[in-house]
Amino acid sequence: MSVSTDRPSVGRQVEPLVEALVADATALRLRVSSGPLGCRLVDAGATVRGGLEVGRRLTEICLGGLGQVSIVPSLPELGDWPYSIQVGSADPVTACLGSQYAGWALAGGEDDPNWFALGSGPGRATAAVEELYGELGYKDASETITLVLEAAAPPPESVVRKVLDATGVAPNKLTFIYAPTQSLAGATQVVGRVLEVALHKVHTLHFPLERIIDGIGLAPLSPPIPDFVSAMGRTNDAIIYGGKVHLYVSGPDDEAEQLAKDLPSSNSRDYGAPFGEVFKTFNGDFYAIDGALFSPAEVVVTAVESGRSFRAGSIAPDLVNASFK
Repeated sequence: MSVSTDRPSVGRQVEPLVEALVADATALRLRVSSGPLGCRLVDAGATVRGGLEVGRRLTEICLGGLGQVSIVPSLPELGDWPYSIQVGSADPVTACLGSQYAGWALAGGEDDPNWFALGSGPGRATAAVEELYGELGYKDASETITLVLEAAAPPPESVVRKVLDATGVAPNKLTFIYAPTQSLAGATQVVGRVLEVALHKVHTLHFPLERIIDGIGLAPLSPPIPDFVSAMGRTNDAIIYGGKVHLYVSGPDDEAEQLAKDLPSSNSRDYGAPFGEVFKTFNGDFYAIDGALFSPAEVVVTAVESGRSFRAGSIAPDLVNASFK
């Protein structure tokens, strides 16, 4: 793998954000503790309340310190849901695919065979065990590791050991932050993947990632709900039916226009029903769902050389309401 040396270290960029989160644990309703082998655990919503601000900060941590995250008024079409999470990055490929994407499958061993989570955040880039890093030409050399887990329980020792073996860091330099989708923080940081979902779709469409110059997106904050499938449905629907992304790209206008046409979720055969219903239609088989569905509802792509912008898709407030209410 040819590794670029001109990209920032997401592990180092995120250190002050993680330490600030830990320092504010009491005010933010978090629990910090020592975990297996001496790693650090931060419960952000499993057995504690957490909150929207925790989710906002988790989104910035997932982005490896390369993104700006705010809670802002929603688009006018989504008047029933007044606030959204807005995410921007001047280096969206590194921030979203190199850090935020939940791509590292972590499964418990004999110590907890039922535990499973997808690892997100800058620690992925130090491990670089996913094929994606070969395509990105990126590997981080940070001596501190942070992983964010969409999970209701901390990782067992077997998972901690797997991460340590893959990254080579000392146990006391490893932090896991975890929160279930049903929690305020968990739901917020999942909806905060609106820009990352667009970047992942760009990647699957084989548009050259080096031509993505900048990006910003927003999606409505989904209300939490105790049932996991319903919570997963709401966070997906926030992006699929309520998300909007603006990408700035280099290259020919016709290719920017085609990217805009191909990106929205409405291109999917499974578009048109709340995600929870789609999930049940496929008997809970997540991977049977058309991958084209996982994309923002509306996109704008600007070709920077010409200044022309191309639009496709549209916000679907009725489907957001059907999911959220």
